[in-house]
Order: sequence, then C-alpha cells, then structure tokens
Amino acid sequence: MDKVMSDKRMIALYVIPSLLLILAIIYLPIVLTGYYGLMEWDGISKMTFIGLDNYATLLQDEKFWSSVNHSLLFAVLSAVFLIVYMAVALVLAGRIRGANLFRKIYLIPMLLSSVAIAQLWLKIYHPTTGILNDLLASLGFKNTPEWLADPSVVLGALFVPILWQYAGFYILIYYAAFKNIPGSLVEAARIDGASSLQIALRIKVPLIAEVIKVTIVLAVVGSLKYFDLIYVMTDGGPNGASEVMASYMYHKAFRGFDFGYGSAIGFFLLLICLVATWGIRKLTATKDSIQYS
Repeated sequence: MDKVMSDKRMIALYVIPSLLLILAIIYLPIVLTGYYGLMEWDGISKMTFIGLDNYATLLQDEKFWSSVNHSLLFAVLSAVFLIVYMAVALVLAGRIRGANLFRKIYLIPMLLSSVAIAQLWLKIYHPTTGILNDLLASLGFKNTPEWLADPSVVLGALFVPILWQYAGFYILIYYAAFKNIPGSLVEAARIDGASSLQIALRIKVPLIAEVIKVTIVLAVVGSLKYFDLIYVMTDGGPNGASEVMASYMYHKAFRGFDFGYGSAIGFFLLLICLVATWGIRKLTATKDSIQYS
C-alpha cells in the first residue's frame, strides 16, 4: 500500500478520472450557464452574443425579485423550524417509550417522491373535497379558504408540505448527534444539579454546534433552489404568488424559450446560494470548537 501511495503515476491514475467526472458534471455546467446568460437564444436557432443585457434586465425584473423574496422567505422559515426539529430530536434521544417507532414515522415522508407528496397535499387542500376544509367546516368555519388559489395564503400552504417532507431528515441528523454525546457528561451535569432544560441548552446543543451549522446551510440552500413540489402543486400561481427562483427560471427558459435569460436567472441563483453559504459560515464561525470523547 505504501508503495502504491508513493507512486505519483498510480495516484494520478486514481485521481484524474474522478476530477474529470467532477469537472464534467459540476463545473462545466456552471461555466456554460454563465456563458449562455450572455446570449440571446431560444434553444434552437443560432445564439447571439448580447453581453450583460440579460443580467441588466434581471435586475429590473419585478417578477424575478418577487420570486427571490418568496425563496428567501422559505429559506428563513426553514432555518427557524430547525429549532422545532432539534427539540423533537432531543425528546426522542431521551429515554422515552416508543422513540424508535416515532423515528420511523417521521422518516415516512422521505420515502415518498416530491410528486407523490404534492399529489397527496393537493387532495388535502382541495377546496370542496379536501380533508382540511372538511375539518374546518365541522368546527364551524363557514368561509373556508381556497388554500392554493388565494395569493394571501398560498405560500403558507406550500410551506407546510415542505416542512413535512424534510422533518424526518433533520430530526434524524439531530437525533444521531445527540445520541453521540457521551452519557458521562450528561450524568455529571445532572449530579451537579442541572435541570433537563439546562442540560439541553448548555451542554447538548453547544456540543452539536458543527452539526447545526451544516443543517442551517442545507436548509437555506435547499429552500433557495426548491422547485418540484411547488411546480406540481401551483406552478408558481396564482398570478405568480408562489413563484420561486427555480420555477421562474423554468418558465422563462422552457416555456418562454428564452434560454439566455433563463440561464442568467440560474447563474444568479447559484451566486445567491454561494453568498448565503458564505454568510452562514461567517455568522456561525467560532474560534474554538468543543471537543469531547
């Protein structure tokens, strides 16, 4: 093994194919997206170089900035609800009866595709036959809302299935992190007179700080580029009230046949995700990390 690792040609033989694959799958599409953003192109005819015109138009496009606001709202709410997932994981990581059953239940949405989840919630939100409006009517509500057709409530209605879909994923991550904390630390704090709340806030949560940073990045970036469930449930409607950056890019490129402008939106979305990731890392940066064994 040492002989292989000291042979530079052998190292290159193993590394170069992986590098080429990464370049072809990740970096080349990024470069091409930025390049197409400089063009006027309908996807079929010859491309025409127009410089930064697409990006200049993007900065003045009110519909695009409305979609940015919707995506940012989803991102902020997703990050805030990580607190709820963490609280659930804390409870499950404790010695409670049925914890294993609840973990399996929370993971069920992860086994379903986004299209299946969208179809399920379309039935739930149906204005006349949906179970949600039937429940509200049985409680005495006369004017039940049209959840996916009312611009004032459609974003909230979409956010609920998104939360439901990814709850198990984040709960499982936090659960594993909490279970990895040595029991001796918790027992020592309990002997010193710390309450369960103090142990959770002052010992357990600080010890998984690095895991929390990762989940914040995953939640924010994932929300910024979210597309499939929104596309199936509302297609960005009504009248753009649930349009997000990814769906707006799709509409411009594949329905409006303006692939140059769609590419500019995609490249701008990439920049926003990079800035968001950098900002989160800066805001959550600490000089010292807590170590335990």
